[in-house]
Amino acid sequence: MRWPLALLAAAAGAAAALWAGAPLAAAAVALLAGAVSVALIVRRPVKIAPEVAVETAPSPQEGATLLAAFEEPLLVVRDRRVLLANRPALDLLGPQIEGSDVRLAIRHPAAAEYLGGPESGETVRIELVGLGDVGRPWEMIVAPLPDGSRLVRLADQSQARAAEQMRVDFVANASHELRTPLATLLGFLETLQDDAAGGDAATRNRFVAIMFGEATRMRDLLDDLMSLSRIEADRFAAPRETVDLVPLIEEVKRAVTPLADGRALNVENEAGDARVPGDRGQLAQMLNNLLANALKYGRPGTAVRLRLEADGDDLIVIRVIDQGEGIAPEHIPRLTERFYRVDPGRSRQLGGTGLGLAIVKHIVIRHRGRLDIDSRQGEGTEIRVALPRATSVSQS
Repeated sequence: MRWPLALLAAAAGAAAALWAGAPLAAAAVALLAGAVSVALIVRRPVKIAPEVAVETAPSPQEGATLLAAFEEPLLVVRDRRVLLANRPALDLLGPQIEGSDVRLAIRHPAAAEYLGGPESGETVRIELVGLGDVGRPWEMIVAPLPDGSRLVRLADQSQARAAEQMRVDFVANASHELRTPLATLLGFLETLQDDAAGGDAATRNRFVAIMFGEATRMRDLLDDLMSLSRIEADRFAAPRETVDLVPLIEEVKRAVTPLADGRALNVENEAGDARVPGDRGQLAQMLNNLLANALKYGRPGTAVRLRLEADGDDLIVIRVIDQGEGIAPEHIPRLTERFYRVDPGRSRQLGGTGLGLAIVKHIVIRHRGRLDIDSRQGEGTEIRVALPRATSVSQS
């Protein structure tokens, strides 16, 4: 009766993992470990009486079917031999690994140390680099099964490492963006302490104007960093307020008019009722960033258009269209990255912090919307934001 106990223990372990807050995948793997163990245990003859033996048992194909339900590479190992491997494991390590020595299947010194040694009753986690693609990071988790076999799980850490690298780059970029204007401020302050420079009114006024601009740039950057932090903190909380986009757009239009420098900013409403569930302050910030970018990067003398359209009964689409120089296709996927600039010099000259479209993206995500960017060099750029209508949300 070992297999009912093994399955019951695995189910209890999975439930405990979920209760303790473990990821769903970890609990599922715990349950899978018990199921695979059952498949391996009951393949043996079970003696019911001294003279009778009954073979119950799932075939190796049925055990492989259990592993096939998972997208991560999984292997079952006993006595250093690979008994079972799912398709992701075969794709990663090669089709020849079943039946082979696991140290030849997973060719890595750190892996060989644990897989080739005596079997342990504890779960082991080891970081591996270089399986499959060069430099690709993995975590190998080796968990004991009740029948003495071991379940080997290879968890791809590429996304986690990429997220960590993004955080490192973010800190480095933010530090650089703050350090540059701070260095300018310190340089001019030091110059003004000199009696010759500080005593000349024209020089002093010119330096003070530059210092004011650099201080404003630092303030804007800090404001954007704080905004981005607040938006990310609220990203899982769907907004509950109902916002009418029509008066909000008119309000934002008045706020950005000084940037227009005499150019037309045309608003067209083809949607009629344009109420959406949202955070009014964040939606205003999103519209402000989109219109400000269009006015900054559009060619002098050309108009900027904002169109409100209905996409069926469920969506409101905001289209902001400029007639600027356009953006090369290779830059478009990265435009919403923090501090990514197509032309860093021009962006800083126009007062950009490099966070505008990153803020837009996170506001759209929080509002359960969709952001699309289309640009053609020499013609201009169109940014589309699709948001759910307030009526469709209230009915769902």
